[in-house]
Amino acid sequence: MQISIVIPLLNEAESLNELHDWIVSVMQEHSYSYEILFIDDGSTDNSWEVIEAIVSKNANVKALRFSRNYGKSQALNAGFKKVVGDVIITMDADLQDAPDEIPALYNRIAVDQLDLVSGWKKVRYDSKIRKNIPSKLFNWAARKTSGIQLNDFNCGLKAYSNKVIKTIDVQGEMHRYIPVLAKNAGFENIGEQVVKHQARKYGETKFGMERFINGFLDLLTIWFVSKFGKRPMHLFGLLGTFMFVFGFMAAFSIGLTKILNVFVYHRPAPLVTDSPMFYIALTTMILGTQLFLAGFIGELILRTKKNLPNYQISQEI
Repeated sequence: MQISIVIPLLNEAESLNELHDWIVSVMQEHSYSYEILFIDDGSTDNSWEVIEAIVSKNANVKALRFSRNYGKSQALNAGFKKVVGDVIITMDADLQDAPDEIPALYNRIAVDQLDLVSGWKKVRYDSKIRKNIPSKLFNWAARKTSGIQLNDFNCGLKAYSNKVIKTIDVQGEMHRYIPVLAKNAGFENIGEQVVKHQARKYGETKFGMERFINGFLDLLTIWFVSKFGKRPMHLFGLLGTFMFVFGFMAAFSIGLTKILNVFVYHRPAPLVTDSPMFYIALTTMILGTQLFLAGFIGELILRTKKNLPNYQISQEI
């Protein structure tokens, strides 16, 4: 199969039929073998009923339904496990991603042999204050942190080779950073494609300003995981050892000064506990020990953990 199209959605019943027909027309025009996988992420409208009707008339359409809203990352993770196409295209269900872009994205993977191609909505129809400006700041920070020179990390329209999506594990809210996850997994051939952005036709956006706050926090998380996720002792153990040695040397110098004053110079000396430095040294040693233990426990968790899905599929077609 040439193309698998993965579409996560939440309360997009109005757009689904139009989106399906548009995708099918593109597939037929280019004679692609394809499958479409809708993932209903706990919709409360009649999205699932619309999907069932679509499946009944097109054997190339499949669907998953979550028991509740788990988030876009979990929807993509479930979809990636199911699809079988040589090239996987992800897109949103709100008609802001144009299926007409699929052939160009497919060729970048199948012909140019890239591992991943990220869409770039160079001209946007979103609010400049609520979305465009925060998005530019977010993408700038992501470029600086990851070293991947993409202009639009958050674009839902992306293309992947099958080996990429079968290798990476998308959890939490990490769907924004799939290119970073791919790079960390060894897939370096990452490209970008300018795509058309369309104004929302139905309903309202499901994302607000909080997604950018969460995005920056996730960026810090993925930076840490990429650097120390497999070796937490290298960070916590190093910091813990440094702090403990610093605290121990400070406490030792205080004690040595006390001994010299009393037994060598035979002059009165203040109590060790009267020195503020004693408490700083004691606190530093305690924190150093805790950091070292955190790294040690992290290593134990890595060696014993089992990767279990953190979502529940209630129906599958």
